[in-house]
Amino acid sequence: MPFLDSNIVIVTWNGPHDPQDPFNWPLKKKWWATGLGLVASFICSVNGTILTVAHKSINDEFHISDKSFPYSYWPVTSWGVGASVCPLFLFPIMEDFGIRPVVLVTYFCFICFLIPVGLAPNFATLVAVRFFSGGCVPLMSDAVAGIVSNVFYGDQARSIPICLYVTVYLAATSMGPAMGSAILQFLPWRWIGYIELVWTTVLFPILFIGLPETRGPAILLARARKLRREGRKVYTVAEFDNTPLYQVLIRSIQRPLFMLCTESVVFVAALWAGFILGIIYLFTQSVEQVYGELYGWGPVETGYVQIAIVVGEILGCAFCMFTNHWYYASAVRNTETPGTPIPEARLYASIIGGLFGVTGGMFVYAWTSFSTIHWMAPTVGLTMIGFGITAVVIGNANYLVDAYSKYAASALGAVGLIENISISFLPLAATAMYTDLGLHWASSLLAFVSLLLVSTPFVVLKWGKEIRSRSPFMKEAIIDRRRESIPTAIA
Repeated sequence: MPFLDSNIVIVTWNGPHDPQDPFNWPLKKKWWATGLGLVASFICSVNGTILTVAHKSINDEFHISDKSFPYSYWPVTSWGVGASVCPLFLFPIMEDFGIRPVVLVTYFCFICFLIPVGLAPNFATLVAVRFFSGGCVPLMSDAVAGIVSNVFYGDQARSIPICLYVTVYLAATSMGPAMGSAILQFLPWRWIGYIELVWTTVLFPILFIGLPETRGPAILLARARKLRREGRKVYTVAEFDNTPLYQVLIRSIQRPLFMLCTESVVFVAALWAGFILGIIYLFTQSVEQVYGELYGWGPVETGYVQIAIVVGEILGCAFCMFTNHWYYASAVRNTETPGTPIPEARLYASIIGGLFGVTGGMFVYAWTSFSTIHWMAPTVGLTMIGFGITAVVIGNANYLVDAYSKYAASALGAVGLIENISISFLPLAATAMYTDLGLHWASSLLAFVSLLLVSTPFVVLKWGKEIRSRSPFMKEAIIDRRRESIPTAIA
C-alpha cells in the first residue's frame, strides 16, 4: 500500500500475485463466474424473440390486424428500442458499483418486467413492458462481457470466452422462436410469459449465492471500506475521481456517437453488424411466410425450424476458435509493431463467414424455396447463414477491440446501438418485401446487400495501415502496443 501522504493510504493489490485479484483466481473459479454469466445472458437474450411465434394468438385476443402493416411486431420493436437506449444512460452509472450488483439488480428488474407479459390486459401494456425488459438484456450482456475481461488477462486467454459469449447471445436469440413454439404447441400464448418467468426466477438465487465480484476496483473498494471501519484512512484511486455524474453520462453517450460519425471503420462495422442482427429477427417473420406458403406450416413448425440457425451459429463459433491461430501467425508479418499480431487479421473469419455463410446461405435459402423441393434444402441455407452470422460478429468485434484498444468499449457501444435499431425496424419490412418481391428475390436482395458488405474488409486489409494512421483513436492504440512491445531494461 503506497502512501499518498502521511495520513492517507492508497489501497492496491498486495503484489502481482494477490489471490483476490481476479486475474489470479484459479481457472475453475474464473469459469464458474463466466459460466453463471453466460447462463444468465442466455436466459435473458431468449426474451427478444420468444413471443414472435405467438403473434397470431396475440392478434386474435387484442384485435390486432397485420393486413396493412405488421403491427404484431411492435412488442419486438419496443424491445429493441429499449435495448438501444437504456445501456447508453444506465451502464456508465451501474459500472461504478461493480459487476455483481449490476448483474443482480438488472436480473431482478428483468424478472419484474416479465410478470406483466402473461397478465397484460391489452396490447399497449405488452408493448410498454417489453421496452423495459429489452433495456435490461444488453445491460446483462455488457456485464457478462465485463466478467470475461475482468478474470481473463490478454487476448489469447479471452478468445474462447469471448467466442462463447457472442455465440450464447446469438444462439439464444435464434432459439427464442423454438422455445416459444414448444410452449405454444400445448398451452395458450400467455403461458410463454408464465413459464419464462419461472425459469428466469429459478436462476436468481443461484446468481445471488454463487456469483462473485469480478471487477478489480470494486474488490479494492470493499477492502478499503473494511480498513476504514478499523479506523484507518484508506482509499482507492477511484475514490479521488470527482468527475460529476452528468459528465460521465455525456462522455458515455458522446464518444460512441462521435466515433460512429467520424470513424469510417466503426460506421461500416455498425452497418454490417446491424444487418447481421437484423437478419436474425427478420427470420422470425420471413421463415413463417416462406415455409407457410411452400409447405403449409404454421407458427409452431416454423419456430422449430429456426433451430437450424442455432446449429450454424455453434459451427461458426467452432470455426472462430479453430482459426484464432491465423491472427497470431500474422505477428511475423507485422512491420509496424514487430512481434504483435496485425489487427486486420481478425477479419479473415468475417470475410469467410460473410461470403460463404451469410451471402451463400441467403442464395441457397432463396433458390431452394420451391414447394417441389424438400424443406431440408432451404433449411441448409439457414444453417449456413447462422454459421456466417457468428463468424462475422466475432471477427468484427475482435477487430474493433484490437484496432481501438482502450476505446473499444465506445466503438462496440456504437455498433450495439445500430444493431438494436436494426432489430427494431428492419423486420417490419419483411412481410412487404417477401410479398412484393417474391420469396426468391427478397432473399436474393438480402444476399446482394451481404455481398456488398463483405467487400468492405478487403478495403481494410489493403489499406489498414493508412486507415489506422489517420484515426486519432487507432493511433493511440498503436502507441500503446509499441510501448507494450518494448522490453523492459534490467539494471
